[in-house]
Amino acid sequence: MEHLEVPQLFAMLVVMLAAAKVAGALAERIGQPAVLGELIAGIVVGGSVLGLVDPHVETIHMLSELGVVILLVAIGLETDLGSMMKVGGTSAAVAVVGVAAPFGLGYVGCRLMGLGEVVSIMAGATLTATSVGITARVLSDLGRLKSPEGQVILGAAVIDDILGLVILTVVGGLADGGAVTAAGVATATLKAFGFLAGVLLVGKLVLPWVIRVASRIDVPGTPTILALILALGLAWLAEKSGSALIIGAFAAGVLIAGTAKAQEIEHGVTTLGHFFVPLFFVAVGASVDLSALDPRTPGALAAIGLGVMLTVTGVVGKLAAGYAPFWFRGDKRIVGVGMIPRGEVGLIFAQMGLAKGVFNGGQFGGVTLMVIVTTFLAPPLLKALAPGVPDAVPIEDDDGIGELVSEA
Repeated sequence: MEHLEVPQLFAMLVVMLAAAKVAGALAERIGQPAVLGELIAGIVVGGSVLGLVDPHVETIHMLSELGVVILLVAIGLETDLGSMMKVGGTSAAVAVVGVAAPFGLGYVGCRLMGLGEVVSIMAGATLTATSVGITARVLSDLGRLKSPEGQVILGAAVIDDILGLVILTVVGGLADGGAVTAAGVATATLKAFGFLAGVLLVGKLVLPWVIRVASRIDVPGTPTILALILALGLAWLAEKSGSALIIGAFAAGVLIAGTAKAQEIEHGVTTLGHFFVPLFFVAVGASVDLSALDPRTPGALAAIGLGVMLTVTGVVGKLAAGYAPFWFRGDKRIVGVGMIPRGEVGLIFAQMGLAKGVFNGGQFGGVTLMVIVTTFLAPPLLKALAPGVPDAVPIEDDDGIGELVSEA
């Protein structure tokens, strides 16, 4: 890791934030999610193009890690476990197939391309995610959020994220040197599920009392700071218990979602996210080595081939998930397409693979290519398959998605 002087750090932050906001606004102007603009901005200001941002600088790396924690807290806050359970077996079937099919197809495809066991498992894991935020925003804009298809998609996407985070924890353990054995996978899975279940159980009993005590502290911002303390503490505890940082942060968000201060905390977390989360996406984009995808570079064709293969298997796997609940009478095509975008969650998976040394630059570029294509692909397809309801009014909060999921 490299170090920066304070003025250099400030200059780099100016570049990252300005690029993220401008590119995010331009992306939304053409009907795409802001996260894609932020990712592309990172590629432009990173070493592959302008060379203004170095994601390997220690301070930038730490700030981007804070962005991941805040992002996962926000995803947890948008997860209503009660509503998710009411959606029933249809969403569960879509979610399970939506994780298993892309993972299996991606793993087999990587092995056929001659990639190693752990690399193939990690690449398959990146295909399991579904960006609930992107899909929810598109459905809201179309006035389809409360349609049968919308309800199934949102419920399945939430389950997908939970299953995906657990898979990421398992794969992370394998990447750290664990043997790829049935016993090893079962142990890692039990650790992940056990930590999440234990935290949710204990937290449901203890957190309301903590919130009541903390509410006596009449200082502005106290609930948000309490949420950050909980998120950072659980992230640390998750890592120490053999799980993953992101599982702890996600669990904190889920716990807070059921408290009396959830709305105030969500507003505070969203405000913090406006600063930290774009730094994560820009840093991820800056980590992409475009030279690894240059056909003139040795190994570039393999990296591009990996990206194309993952894109195809990722799309096919999610479309298959839409047809999994054969009893569902709605439009299965809409359900399948709604599960396609990987978005921010897919980027977290890809970044973990790079950070742990599982992916090299070319492989990371190929995986990122898959994330970009699948995230770009879903919104226009959804708009084509599910024409908007006339005079529909999107339901939005500060970040455009939080209230959407809770409404479901």
